[in-house]
Amino acid sequence: MEKLVITACLTGAEVTRDQQPNLPITPDEIAQAAYECYLAGASMVHVHARDKEGNPTQDFKYYKEIKEKIEAKCNIIFQPSTGGATWHTPEQRMQPIELKPEMATLSMGTCNFGDDVFMNTEKNIKIFAKRMYELGVKPELECFEKGMVDSAIRMVKQGILKAPLHFDFVLGVPGAMGAELRDLLYMVESIPADSTWTAAAVGRFQLPINMAAIMLGGHVRTGFEDNIYYKKGELAKSNAQLVERIAYLSREFGREVATPDEARVILGLK
Repeated sequence: MEKLVITACLTGAEVTRDQQPNLPITPDEIAQAAYECYLAGASMVHVHARDKEGNPTQDFKYYKEIKEKIEAKCNIIFQPSTGGATWHTPEQRMQPIELKPEMATLSMGTCNFGDDVFMNTEKNIKIFAKRMYELGVKPELECFEKGMVDSAIRMVKQGILKAPLHFDFVLGVPGAMGAELRDLLYMVESIPADSTWTAAAVGRFQLPINMAAIMLGGHVRTGFEDNIYYKKGELAKSNAQLVERIAYLSREFGREVATPDEARVILGLK
């Protein structure tokens, strides 16, 4: 079984300092959290930026500052979000792609997102994908339910997406697919054989789904964006604490953890 790629999702667009006092918000804090996760075993960081007031932003300048500060500390893969927050426009959401990161997220469909709607029309998905490929950015296909996997496969046939694909199954979001083991298996069994995949899950589902991904040969996303607790009733001290646990468990299962450069090979990055 190939080595495990651990992605640390550090901040997200929803979590607040009131909920998680250790949430990294400023570029310096996000860069430091990325470095700590790198030391703990992460080979990629999934980044959402915040502005000076701590609000979610897709502004190019914030992502540029974060990227440069992370690169000054380590060679971890920088993966910005093009999902942003539900109220960001497609034009705002696309800004981080212009940094030409090795990989960026590409949400593959529309779903309810709590009380909001996470809007991703097929037209906009195609615009995002075209620009990513123009800039040499590999998309990580964010799939919140199985229909989004079907859309990805269809877009390969249409020449919009290029195989081999890399999926990120984001499970347990209120309004989308659940996060039981059967849900993960359904997603994994639905993708092309040459694909790679990562599993993420919200709240209490994070650890069980992460563990299942380790055993099934997939990869893992963990961090405050998806879950702020270490265990029931106990807030995590840092993103790195969550990464460290996954790295430990994977090694206990006999599966080594990938370095950033090994992850680049596994994921087919430039």
